[in-house]
Amino acid sequence: MTSKKSGSKSGPAESSDDSAVTTGDFSLIADIGGTNARFAIMTADGKIVKARTLACADYRDPAHAAQSYLEGAGLSQPRDACFAFACPTHEDRIRMTNNGWDFSRARTKEQLGLRRLEIINDFMALALSLPHLPASSLRQVGGARQVGKLPVGVVGPGTGLGVSGLIPHKGGWLPLDSEGGHASLAVSGRRETSILLHLEHHYGRVSAERVLSGPGLQALYQSISLLDGKAPQELAPAEIVARATPEDDEACREALEIFCALLGSFAGDFALTLGARGGIYIGGGIIPQLGEVFTGSDFRKRFEDKGRLSSYVAAIPCYVITADYPALTGAAAYLQHS
Repeated sequence: MTSKKSGSKSGPAESSDDSAVTTGDFSLIADIGGTNARFAIMTADGKIVKARTLACADYRDPAHAAQSYLEGAGLSQPRDACFAFACPTHEDRIRMTNNGWDFSRARTKEQLGLRRLEIINDFMALALSLPHLPASSLRQVGGARQVGKLPVGVVGPGTGLGVSGLIPHKGGWLPLDSEGGHASLAVSGRRETSILLHLEHHYGRVSAERVLSGPGLQALYQSISLLDGKAPQELAPAEIVARATPEDDEACREALEIFCALLGSFAGDFALTLGARGGIYIGGGIIPQLGEVFTGSDFRKRFEDKGRLSSYVAAIPCYVITADYPALTGAAAYLQHS
């Protein structure tokens, strides 16, 4: 995908210039996951300003979080809004998958006094950001240089596992509203099979998200420890990563290695399913923080390990998205063009 520079007329531009804000002449945008709600405003000329992150647990629903954000930013009434949520968004009643928010789309619009409220999937918003991200915010991991306008896929582990994509359509892009993170997990080899059986005993069905997420990294670490006859500690995902990278803890190291390998298998399967010859883009809150640890992992090896179709996926580039708040850019783009 040919990325565009910030400020391109074809999409929203990020800016730190708050002077562009005029009372009542702005739109509210948000990227809301299982843990954090990231808010910003889009000015009348398409700039994204006043970004702020709130903890979802501090608010009972998105309307109250939005009102708190607006008050804290010294703003009054937005004309319209686009909220991107990490859950299915096609009905009026929306239940967050990885936090306790359960709310009505219509009621939220009424509470905030909006003329228009668009609610979309968070990874659909991330996908919509891709045409507007500068090349400097993308780190390539294997594959050839992208040529032409071809389908692209987006995956990303965070509190959950997001999946989306873009399909070329009438000179533009058609985003996919997907819950592909809840597809069944495929493993390889005896060790991964033993871990999967252990997880199945605990959870029943094991989806990709059960492993390829922050809680999933914890589940991997705990299963590995127990299978090796050791008592696991209560470690947050960031602590597992911190202990794995200097190889201070063997269970943490193996958990992170398997995590990256399974993400490679999953992303390669998604590339085959979607025909994503334009590339697979990786976002979420975990992988962009790993840097060279991820680049040197088995991710790419497993991505390409597709038997008779290995040469097909070997040419597909993968990119880690390193931009700040890219889903806000996508939410703004949706609001502008829908």
